[in-house]
Amino acid sequence: MDNIVIELFLLSIGASFVQRTTGFGFGIFIMTMLPSIMPSFGEATTLSGILAMTTSLIIVIQKYKYITWRRLLPILFTFIIISIGAIFVLKRMEYHILNILLGITLIIVSIYFAFFSKRIKVKTTLPVQVTAGTLSGLMGGFFGMQGPPAVLYFVSSEPDKEHYLAMTQTYFLAGNLMMTLARAYNGFFTTTVSIGYVYGIAGVFIGNLIGAWVFRHLSGSLLKYIIYAYIGISGLTFLLEA
Repeated sequence: MDNIVIELFLLSIGASFVQRTTGFGFGIFIMTMLPSIMPSFGEATTLSGILAMTTSLIIVIQKYKYITWRRLLPILFTFIIISIGAIFVLKRMEYHILNILLGITLIIVSIYFAFFSKRIKVKTTLPVQVTAGTLSGLMGGFFGMQGPPAVLYFVSSEPDKEHYLAMTQTYFLAGNLMMTLARAYNGFFTTTVSIGYVYGIAGVFIGNLIGAWVFRHLSGSLLKYIIYAYIGISGLTFLLEA
């Protein structure tokens, strides 16, 4: 038990640091190890979601004045609908299949970000918002990591890193809240998840403080390539574990 407490604490620090520094990645970081210490994959995604939700809430409180709702609501509503459907399907899927799908998805996303994002300009139209929300909903519902598709949209639509951070965290806060309700309905919000949250919450606050300092000192271009590399490495990790 003591080892699990330490692992949850350290994982929460790392995941919250990544989220605060890059604007996403809490689920990508913590889900590389969390399924191995939780009773089920569904409970792991639930714990990841509520810890990530707390991280996002802290940031939204700090950055709320940068939120632009007209650019946020279409992708958010799409995400909520798709992710809830994916959570219901999750109960009938095999864990190793999810790992393979997740690994492949993350590698493809990282390659796109690293090599093609400068060549392909994403317009912030309604079809693009719906597409990004759909992809994000599938990844969020199945894997507890809805970040990459949404990040692509917000990186393209927001004028600076402060607006980007405010929009992504409001999106993740609302999305994780709705997914947590859906997971609770499906029986994934258990006593074990509640205990895990108590162990992880201190790490969330520590990681957020460290990440806030790093965010202030990162240039926009360096931040992007840190994101790309991290996504790709995470994808390889999931494939090796499958």
